[in-house]
Amino acid sequence: MHPNEDYILEILINSGLIEASDAEEVKAAAMGNGHGPVEELIRRGIVTELDVLRAMANESGLSMLPKIEHVSDDAVASLDRAYVMRYKVMPLERDDRTLRLAISNPHDFETIDTLQGLINLDIESVVVPEDEILSAIKRFYGSIESAVGTLTGGYKGPELELRTSGDAPEEGATSKEEAPIIKMVHLMIIEAHRMRASDIHLEPMEKRLRLRYRIDGVLQVMQDPPKKLQSSIIARIKIMSNMSIAEKRLPQDGRIQLRTGERQTIDLRVSTVPTVHGESIVMRILDKSSLLLGLPELGFLSDDQVVMESILGMSDGIFLVTGPTGSGKTTTLYACLNYINKPDRKIITVEEPVEYQLGGINQVPVNHDVGMTFAAALRAMLRQAPNIIMIGEIRDLETASIAVNASLTGHLVFSTLHTNDAPSAITRLVDIGVKPFLVASSIRAIMAQRLLRRICPNCAEPYMPTEDEIRALNLDANQLASANFQQGHGCDRCRGTGFKGRMGIFEIFKVDDEIRRMVNEKMGVSAIRRRARDLGMRTLREDGVRKVLTGMTTPEEVITATMGDKE
Repeated sequence: MHPNEDYILEILINSGLIEASDAEEVKAAAMGNGHGPVEELIRRGIVTELDVLRAMANESGLSMLPKIEHVSDDAVASLDRAYVMRYKVMPLERDDRTLRLAISNPHDFETIDTLQGLINLDIESVVVPEDEILSAIKRFYGSIESAVGTLTGGYKGPELELRTSGDAPEEGATSKEEAPIIKMVHLMIIEAHRMRASDIHLEPMEKRLRLRYRIDGVLQVMQDPPKKLQSSIIARIKIMSNMSIAEKRLPQDGRIQLRTGERQTIDLRVSTVPTVHGESIVMRILDKSSLLLGLPELGFLSDDQVVMESILGMSDGIFLVTGPTGSGKTTTLYACLNYINKPDRKIITVEEPVEYQLGGINQVPVNHDVGMTFAAALRAMLRQAPNIIMIGEIRDLETASIAVNASLTGHLVFSTLHTNDAPSAITRLVDIGVKPFLVASSIRAIMAQRLLRRICPNCAEPYMPTEDEIRALNLDANQLASANFQQGHGCDRCRGTGFKGRMGIFEIFKVDDEIRRMVNEKMGVSAIRRRARDLGMRTLREDGVRKVLTGMTTPEEVITATMGDKE
């Protein structure tokens, strides 16, 4: 539960908007469906988001403004776009001593203090819904679309100022011809980050330079940058990534750190590939907020949380997370490490590459150029006397053997493997060349996962699945009677998709003595899977069905993600 949720519920009770019984009911419901109690109140129609904001504003002695219509030029000039995007605030009016500022969370005193020190003005806060603030930022500060307009002569809005790493350090070092390109690339990245995109795709076509953002796992087409600027845009990105702009025939990899404010940077991993019409670029945005996710935010319901906590409490053995590329395996492992990261434990990871830096954890990057392979790193790590080891991926016999030996000598080992379901991981290790008795002795638990889109809470509405969907999910009459089917009809917050954010569905099983015997006897994956089901393992589709029934996602999402699910 969010640390302020109890306080907000108390405010709503004192304001007469809800009863104490309502608060207890949504608290209990929130523990099982992954929503916060306040969000659950809104979903049930007991209160609206405006009701909650108005009550919080009244409690804080602040005024409430549902819409932003008038903004002064002096106010906009007080704060750079990077800061208003970072803190989700909107300056409204200013005089010599005071800035009137729209905020969406009246309890975010740290932001107010930070901005007050930054601009050296008193701040008068006004509470405004977050989506209205974001809309006003786009109207008064501009977006990537307005930057495109600037370059093509069609934009008449305010000038945009950004301070970023990668620019020339000396004042005046950037020519007037280069400045619009720099501004455009920076805004492209910042806009993608604001829209929660995981990837930015710039793809040269014959007559266009296509720009797409991957949001919640789905590519969405954005306004194309001008084709005539293709070379300049690609060159700018390669300079920011420390790539060679002269080399256009071979793939290159790099990284970008873009400063968007005093305290925040956007980290990106950049890849180029030569194509017929120019170099195609993919920039993956490394979202550090995913490191702080707890088990409920990942999508674990309460009973699976208990299972996961017992797995994370093991003293030795191997815990594998399986699934195809893009199924969230690394995010899950990072969240697990964050959960068990305590001062009395030494944790070492070996990764290719190290995407996120974790405080208190020793992270070792693979570097093939100097002979620092997975296997070499693992051998060195074992001499560091760690309690817990994370291996980015088990991909060959040498890596698998060292991981197994580490687990058998008192280490807890986390890693990933590319298999479609959990039981197949056992046979996959045997196929790699690990002896069955070593697999049986070392594996403690395996989890397969997929990612599904969450229904947008702002536009969710009741929904009845089709007969085909009911049949595909094998729903019975009791499930249909108690289900809370939902779908999103599309709104500004979700760009009309009906979805906002993603969560996992999981297939978890812990290895028992019977499964160890079956592995030793080289029994097939079908027999192992039947035993895992006897132990209570839910399939990916069954876990997805539970989340459909509680209104967290749609039948179509589950059916699409679990096409190959086996019973």
